[in-house]
Amino acid sequence: MSAPLNAALHALQEEQARLKMRLQELQQLRKELGDAPKDKVPFSVPEIPLVFRGHTQQDREVPKSLVSNLRIHCPLLEGSALITFDDPKVAEQVLQQKEHTINMEECRLRMQAQPLELPMVTTIQVSSQLSGQRVLVSGFPSSLRLSEEELLDKLEIFFGKTRNGGGDVEFRELLQGSVMLGFATDGVAQRLCRIGQFRVPLGGQQVPLRVSPYVNGEIQNVEIRLQPAPRSVLVLNIPDILDGPELHDVLEVHFQKPTRGGGEIESLTVVPQGQQGLAVFTSESG
Repeated sequence: MSAPLNAALHALQEEQARLKMRLQELQQLRKELGDAPKDKVPFSVPEIPLVFRGHTQQDREVPKSLVSNLRIHCPLLEGSALITFDDPKVAEQVLQQKEHTINMEECRLRMQAQPLELPMVTTIQVSSQLSGQRVLVSGFPSSLRLSEEELLDKLEIFFGKTRNGGGDVEFRELLQGSVMLGFATDGVAQRLCRIGQFRVPLGGQQVPLRVSPYVNGEIQNVEIRLQPAPRSVLVLNIPDILDGPELHDVLEVHFQKPTRGGGEIESLTVVPQGQQGLAVFTSESG
């Protein structure tokens, strides 16, 4: 047999051996996936309650991180005022009288009060998919005293070592109470998730950390409904008689008097004629 044929035969034999080893690896992975429940991933997943229409299963408290960044922008038209009372009962009393009149020495202010309705997200439909190259590292103690850069560097060094089951870290990101790590090579994330628990040297101590799958989510549908802000009242059609600061003081005195159904005011924003305003509500505004 000629040398070229021998070389070709040898190359085919090597390729056949490589394919056989790859087939064995795939069969082993298929066996591991087959042993796992059909509705679960074959490795540990962090226990995070899922929000559905404003409540959670098993009455577990929703983490504040899920809603802490919620910001609702409410435009305010010219000749209006936004009043937020300490007590929602006061706002209800003020709204019972739709038209309010303030008698002054030289003029009379007539204005209308109406509820403030905010667009609130009531339902979110999200499609999720497990990432093949990312993991979520969690379990950091509150006593850990490291800067963001120091923490990310130490995690990259630890999980970048093959002896720890890791590989080359392509990117990292500090999240709310956890860290996301992305790897350049396929298979590293799955391997780390199967191990699950690690003791990582951080801040002079061995810290037990949990590695879980990273789930990519994409919002498919959002349902928004207008809901009243229980402590706020919107005052409209304020005539252009007084300037901004003077109008603010007059409205504050009027809507704080108990004889007119008012009470303690937490905040008062006035938008004079010819101007426009924007009120921003957060999840902690109530």
